[in-house]
Amino acid sequence: MNEPLERRAVIRGIGQSAVGRRLGRSDLDLTLEAAREAVDDAGLTFADIDGLSTYPGGDLPATPGFTGPGTPVVQEALRLRLNWHSGGPEGAAQIQAVINACLAVATGLARHVLVYRTVTESSSQVGGRGGASPLREVGPPLEWLMPAGALSAVQWLALVATRHAHEFGTTREQLAQIPLTCRRNATDNPKAVYTTPLTMADYLAARMISTPLCLYDCDVPVDGSTAFVVSHVDTAADAPHPPVHVNAVGTALRHRNSWTQWPGPTQLACHDAADHMWERTDLKPTDVDTAQLYDGFSILTLLWLEALGFCGPGESGPYVADGHRIARDGELPLNTHGGQLSAGRLHGFSLLHEACLQLRGDAGPRQLPRPPHVAVVGNGGGPIGGCILLTAGPP
Repeated sequence: MNEPLERRAVIRGIGQSAVGRRLGRSDLDLTLEAAREAVDDAGLTFADIDGLSTYPGGDLPATPGFTGPGTPVVQEALRLRLNWHSGGPEGAAQIQAVINACLAVATGLARHVLVYRTVTESSSQVGGRGGASPLREVGPPLEWLMPAGALSAVQWLALVATRHAHEFGTTREQLAQIPLTCRRNATDNPKAVYTTPLTMADYLAARMISTPLCLYDCDVPVDGSTAFVVSHVDTAADAPHPPVHVNAVGTALRHRNSWTQWPGPTQLACHDAADHMWERTDLKPTDVDTAQLYDGFSILTLLWLEALGFCGPGESGPYVADGHRIARDGELPLNTHGGQLSAGRLHGFSLLHEACLQLRGDAGPRQLPRPPHVAVVGNGGGPIGGCILLTAGPP
């Protein structure tokens, strides 16, 4: 196998703004805070930044607070001189912004790319949490869902969770281990939104949102921004912090871009992305020291565990059953900062931020007791998905 292009890239700098509920700050303000921290962390100045990447790009029809500022706005605010820039919603889920940056530096289009993702969904909520984006007509991939009254992702994934329970015997107590684990991990994250202890009794007593998914199965809308500096591996020697190396990425979508039209009702885009990633590396699931997997809804995390080969199809319920295996001192520490279920929905980018902290040994009180060398990050996973395999050093 020829060496994948993405191995020419490293994550040299990381940054994150304040994170919270209804911060009342503009998306640009939060973005600039995260960007400054990431560039400082990389030991660079904005004059060194010659690439800019985001997801999903600005000025899109979306629920309020979802898109964040587009690249033209950020370029203007930072007076960047760019050789390459990108922002758009179509691709390998949110993490495509990072993957695109990796390919840009690998092919010489840029040397140092600033990547960011910003949300202000908490401050933007009026009268409750939004569902699907405003549409003039219903078309793919929602034509079989919205006419039946399924207007939100929690309903679409409740169908998947129901089928998973029917086909494999997955229980609510097993599903609960995802939010319970996230809450335990969030207690050591000063930016986490929810840190109050969560018990199984609390989980089972919570109001149902869309059966079998309850309140604690749904991520928490917040305001915040996360940023990275993706640089060419040749620049790693003068980085002030140990750079995180990109080993492989998964971007495949080999089936239909749909919530429903898949070979099996519990197989979604995370499976295609995971298969593609493992095809691009000699590493195996048993080499992974920590997994930071998308938990927009807890059932997605179970699907990612299966897709990435940590357990067999339908076996994720028993795999997480008592919570020990996915605890910080377990076999596969999961979402060690609290995930989106407790730390807040930064739309997948906080998972990558945490993976970098853990691989650098900079996670503070939540640093894993066994220093990790390999981490995997999964984003999205419904009709689209993307994943990235990271290492603490070169291959």
